[in-house]
Amino acid sequence: MRGTLFRYVVGAYVRYTLGILAGVVAVFLVVDFVDRAKAYGGEGWVLDVLKLYGYKALVTVQQLGPAALLLAAGTTVSALRKKGEVTALRSLTFGPAALYLPVGICALVACVGLVAFDETVAARAGRRVDEITTQRFNRWGDWRMYYTPKQWFRRGDSIFFLRGGNPQEGFENVSIFTLTPEFKLRRRVDAGRMRSVEGTRWELTDVVERTFTEDGRTSVTQQPVAEYELGVGATTFRIRPGRPEQMRLGELGEQIVARAEVGLATKAFQLAWHNRFAYPLAGLPAALLAVGLALRTNRRGHLTAAVVEGLLIAVAMWGLMVVSRTLVLTERLAPAVAAWMPTTLLTVVAAALWLRREGLLHFPRRSVTRQA
Repeated sequence: MRGTLFRYVVGAYVRYTLGILAGVVAVFLVVDFVDRAKAYGGEGWVLDVLKLYGYKALVTVQQLGPAALLLAAGTTVSALRKKGEVTALRSLTFGPAALYLPVGICALVACVGLVAFDETVAARAGRRVDEITTQRFNRWGDWRMYYTPKQWFRRGDSIFFLRGGNPQEGFENVSIFTLTPEFKLRRRVDAGRMRSVEGTRWELTDVVERTFTEDGRTSVTQQPVAEYELGVGATTFRIRPGRPEQMRLGELGEQIVARAEVGLATKAFQLAWHNRFAYPLAGLPAALLAVGLALRTNRRGHLTAAVVEGLLIAVAMWGLMVVSRTLVLTERLAPAVAAWMPTTLLTVVAAALWLRREGLLHFPRRSVTRQA
């Protein structure tokens, strides 16, 4: 009996999840296409647009997956309740766990799947969306913010200005500034080319070295080739362009370390690392919260209420994530706190609703005193 009931609820929840996810993804893609239709043109544009929106669909599945789990949970319980099946379960001495358990297990499996999906599919699809949008349809947006190569680096008391090249083949047209503890310029080295020799030693060609003394005098030295101990290796400059959300976990971890070594901002990359887990896993407490709301005894308009409540929760969590991200980028909030705050808040509210239903949590009631 319990196994049959479990499979029945799981089947209903899976059907609603897939249906709602397909619906919201389709609506999002249609609205996005209508908004950007004027930008699409040229020979063979139809095929390119189909490819573009195929990749966008994969990214959207990951983005809207937790919301679909939330909406499907409330809709499943509301549909069962509308047909009188929840009342029948109570008459057979089945408690709320008969609904919480199958929905929770399905949501947990789906959340773990979304983590893996983001790591293996959605991140790569996001890069392809940027490539097609910029290269085929010449829509740049904020592309330059993430893909323009970094040229300024700082390590200790040295600042490097690397105008071209890469760590493997060497850098071209470089300037190296050495600062004093008082942040005054002590030495400047300009070179036509800089190539790693071994460890932290570099070979510079067409070198012009200027040394500045405390009394304001300057000395200039020119050399065709010279080796310098710069205190940094070639791997120090392994800064990869791209959006942090489109990198895999290993790449994110590497970029966080590399950027910290050369004085570049790392908050967005730390936030993306935590969100790789926190964002999909938010679907689990969200689904359990939707079940608790759908089981309220004084509820009216079951299906409509489930959709409205789900949308309100999703919008509130989205707003919280936007505000948290802004606070992270302005260095007013730790990335881990910002990433896990929505999941933690949903967990606390869902647990409080469960405890209240079980009679283990009581909220104080306001007393109204009538005065004559």
